[in-house]
Amino acid sequence: MAYLALIRHGESEWNAKGLWTGWMDVGLTQRGRQEARQAGRQLIGIHFDTAFTSKLKRAQQTLDEIEQVLGQPELPATKDAALNERDYGDLTGKNKWKIKEEFGEEQFLKWRRGWDCPPPHGESLKDVYTRVVPFYQEKILPELKSGKNVLISAHGNSLRALVKFLENIPDERIPELEIATGEVYVYQVNRDGKITSKEIKRAG
Repeated sequence: MAYLALIRHGESEWNAKGLWTGWMDVGLTQRGRQEARQAGRQLIGIHFDTAFTSKLKRAQQTLDEIEQVLGQPELPATKDAALNERDYGDLTGKNKWKIKEEFGEEQFLKWRRGWDCPPPHGESLKDVYTRVVPFYQEKILPELKSGKNVLISAHGNSLRALVKFLENIPDERIPELEIATGEVYVYQVNRDGKITSKEIKRAG
């Protein structure tokens, strides 16, 4: 049996300002670093064999903080754009709540939480799913099947896509899934790659 821990990065500079971030490479706030350390404390007791993170520094900084808390600063880590946040296209850098006022709540929610509704010149969650899931199957799942404990530090939408796959969440239910900054999902995975248990740990 292996552990698979999914952690959404701590609060970023643009999270704090209510801006659509996507592929913009912004760092963590001080609060975000605290959330990352709290996430690490939730994982004490699990020795990780390997980690995966995106190409964006807010996810990498979160992983760095967690490694320090766990006392595993030399944890092997793979950085890959397959785990990057969703590209918000023309919405990138704009204030979420002003967009909600301008376009209405229905359109706002479709762009923010919908399955197959990309913002102009951006990605839908379905698009993210098509890059995250093959990466998981090819790079991460073999590690889990071999009994290795894996930690993934990534983003709200790359993790939503992965959780959709892991838990077989229907398309129409995916808008209900939201993963908070610093939130931790811990799964146990058997040698066949099947999920046998799940626990959600929230930053305090």
